[in-house]
Amino acid sequence: MRYPYEIKDPVHGFIRASNGEMTIIDSRPIQRLRRIKQLAMADLTYPGAVHTRFLHSLGVMHLAGAMANRLAELGHLSEEGIALARLVGLVHDVGHGPGSHVFEEVLADKGLKHEDVGAWLLRASELGDLVEEQGFSRDEVSSVAFGGSVRGEAAIVAEMFWGVLSPDTMDYLVRDSHFAGVGYGRIDIGRLVGTIDLVEGVLAVEYPGGLTSFEDYVISRLQMFNAVYFHRTVRAANAMLARAMAWADEHLGLTELKDVDFFLKLDDCYIRTALITLEPYDELSRLARELMERLEARRLLKCVYEAPVGRREGYLEELVARPELRKKLEREIAEEAGVEPEKVFVDTPFAPSVPMRPGGELAKIRFFRTEEGGLKRLLDSSEVCSLVLGLGGYIDVVRIYTFPEHREAVKKASRRVLST
Repeated sequence: MRYPYEIKDPVHGFIRASNGEMTIIDSRPIQRLRRIKQLAMADLTYPGAVHTRFLHSLGVMHLAGAMANRLAELGHLSEEGIALARLVGLVHDVGHGPGSHVFEEVLADKGLKHEDVGAWLLRASELGDLVEEQGFSRDEVSSVAFGGSVRGEAAIVAEMFWGVLSPDTMDYLVRDSHFAGVGYGRIDIGRLVGTIDLVEGVLAVEYPGGLTSFEDYVISRLQMFNAVYFHRTVRAANAMLARAMAWADEHLGLTELKDVDFFLKLDDCYIRTALITLEPYDELSRLARELMERLEARRLLKCVYEAPVGRREGYLEELVARPELRKKLEREIAEEAGVEPEKVFVDTPFAPSVPMRPGGELAKIRFFRTEEGGLKRLLDSSEVCSLVLGLGGYIDVVRIYTFPEHREAVKKASRRVLST
């Protein structure tokens, strides 16, 4: 395939695109991503982190192409498979709303994820028509990008995107590190991609040749979540935006996925203007506007309690997955502190801290060794000598925030409630 277009990217250099890809890039659903910041309100902590979902989508297309080319060289994919991988990388984040993963917390109240929104846009917007003009079924692209049953080369592409070594994860680590200005996330993507192969239908890393690059990748992911994504001040700002959107949702109709034209107007600028000019019609709408005003002035919530979550079992761990438990805990702490329930924020990150497959299954890394005669064999974990394999679990955290004026009361109440 010819790639006559070149787009200058500060992370990967020149990203090349075909005529068909440029048609999709220039569509309304993809261009809208220019107006959505990748890390929501993180720029209040890391001022350089103002890069967009659009940039990230181009980067994922680029890395998906690199991974697909590697698999094509090994005889696993055709030119059509490479084109499919690049297309999936381009559209995989089209369903993100204002604030990126912050909007996910608003969608959760309706039982939705951004993948559901992306699948809807592929069905209902011009994006699906453009995909089919490139010779692909919108249903197949949707299944690979957002989860679904696929066969043949599409299944191989899905294995790329829903595994540990996803081009999505690779791009956001190096991109977010670059724009946040931190020293983490600097991984050798070229070496990592150069050591992958499809063995027994599983995307695996060559052992021991690819081990060091993979270890850097795992450590970088851990550092980025701890230092950037789950930074307590970053999460304070994002929790405020999430709660403001949730409280105003009934009035603004943010999660009503009925009108494509309306959804394509939903970006960071739209939600800021809508919230800052919101006419209070009840207490929650008044508080939604107040939260946006506080964000404008960088008067953020204060963290009064924090607990790491290293696995998905037990009470704290359930808080990560069950919004109704968080609301119940907020009411209990507020009652103990003598404040309104709306003044207590139990925060658990919605961005997954580990690679997940559709349906919530944890993605696992596999290694392979090339035996005599060229036979490639998947290895058991006991055959791989690495200190980082145990770092691949959940690294979530539960925090409790409140307004500065209620800090001491809510801190004492949180300790009393959570110690029982």
